[in-house]
Amino acid sequence: MPLLPFTSPLIADVGISLGDEGKGRLIPEVADELRGTPSAVSVVFKVNGGANSGHTAGGIKLNLLPAGVVVKDAPHLCIGSGVVADPRKFWWEALPVEKKGHAVLSRLLIDEHTMFSDLTHRLLDLAGEDYRVKVLNEEPRGSTGRGITPAFSEETGLFQIFYSSFLGPKELFVQKLTQRVDRAVRTIQHVYRTDAATWNAFFDTLTAAELRANAEGIEMGCFEKSEFDFTQFRGIVPFTINIDRLAEVYWHAGQRLAKNIGEVRELILREVRAGHTIIGEFGQAYWLDKRHGFTPNVTASHTYTPEFFQSAGIPVQPIHTFGVAKAYDTKVGTHCFLTQMDEAHPLAIKLKKIEFGTSTGRQRMVGWYDAVEKGDVLRYGGYQDLMINKSDALTHSGDWQGELLICTHYENAAGKKFHHVPRNEAVRKTLRPVYTKHAGWTEDISHVRHFADLPKNAQSYVAAMVRSTLEVAYHGETWPKVLPNLRYLGVGPEPSQIIKDVPATAELVKL
Repeated sequence: MPLLPFTSPLIADVGISLGDEGKGRLIPEVADELRGTPSAVSVVFKVNGGANSGHTAGGIKLNLLPAGVVVKDAPHLCIGSGVVADPRKFWWEALPVEKKGHAVLSRLLIDEHTMFSDLTHRLLDLAGEDYRVKVLNEEPRGSTGRGITPAFSEETGLFQIFYSSFLGPKELFVQKLTQRVDRAVRTIQHVYRTDAATWNAFFDTLTAAELRANAEGIEMGCFEKSEFDFTQFRGIVPFTINIDRLAEVYWHAGQRLAKNIGEVRELILREVRAGHTIIGEFGQAYWLDKRHGFTPNVTASHTYTPEFFQSAGIPVQPIHTFGVAKAYDTKVGTHCFLTQMDEAHPLAIKLKKIEFGTSTGRQRMVGWYDAVEKGDVLRYGGYQDLMINKSDALTHSGDWQGELLICTHYENAAGKKFHHVPRNEAVRKTLRPVYTKHAGWTEDISHVRHFADLPKNAQSYVAAMVRSTLEVAYHGETWPKVLPNLRYLGVGPEPSQIIKDVPATAELVKL
């Protein structure tokens, strides 16, 4: 079956779970599909978040840069105004990727209104987690420690520093940074009530984290270990920062990017009017949106399609949204995870061997496919196309007979059914998932490239995921004539391990 055309030259690459769905691998697939046409992909731009979102594409692991770096014929890689970014992180990520043969800096454009983040936000992040645990006696949020929430708080507090500051006088930049440092240190000491020993340890924590995260770049000879020494910014006495050193390092990093700072909105408008395709790459996922998710287990940015236009700075217009999911669910942090598998289940043991966060390396929790969450994203967020990854990971062997579960609705203790996700977190935590059961398969499907060649049980499970999602989205209603399409089915981590001939949805759900 030939793939249907996209409904717009603007494409949103979004997650419909809680992140980690494999959104990065979608971008080269779309680019391949459009390559050689007048509407070929010309811009991939990062829409939201910052270096807290980990994407893998073409075997390259990225945090801050768009996964479009692996699309070598895409001329523009952009960072939108909805992003917070540490200028040093651009270099830490770009130089090793360039050494692997991918052009980055020659294609990179950072919007003038992208917000500049730095060490102070990371210190605030660590202190905030420490405060939750030690003072409030709560569970930690599970933050990546990259300073994203504190950086976005400056947007609402109207203290943000934009990348355009690197195009102005150094004196003004230093003045703003000095004020930021003063606010951060006072907050850490007096609001978060951090003690001196913990303050000093924060710098060691950040050093260890970045040495681990950048081990490959160090091994490749791109950096010296001293590049990631955060103790150089620690003042002589607790709750002080060496502002001269901090300003010098960050000013230098920003100045090196000066030629990469400009008008993303103008570039995108130009490319759209030329008939080219623009992909907006989102971090996190719908249920981590700061407005639609469940505080405090959310991120600090907006994670769904409308933010495309805010971050790009262009008028709202038709857009084609790709919802990306996995054939099972994963979560990190302290989320309420209704469909979490028993730790001793054979599939849980198998999946946990491959499920680690790209940004942090943290072990992910694993669970059954929750059609309620994904159906609600379709109902309230909308998407035209669907991509489901990692179906190959469900192949079973050994004593377990491979029975797979799909959550179709929730129930409370009294037996009341919930066909949508309650917006009240207190209510949600009292619910239990209700599952349908589906036969598994033992065949290795990682080599399969056509849907018809999948084992019948695998075909049926894929159909059941889609049908259950639609039944939630349109519960109690007649289904619309135009249904979301399962455009890509992932059967392995490699770029080639994709099935692209899934039957039309109306036919698929009959299976």
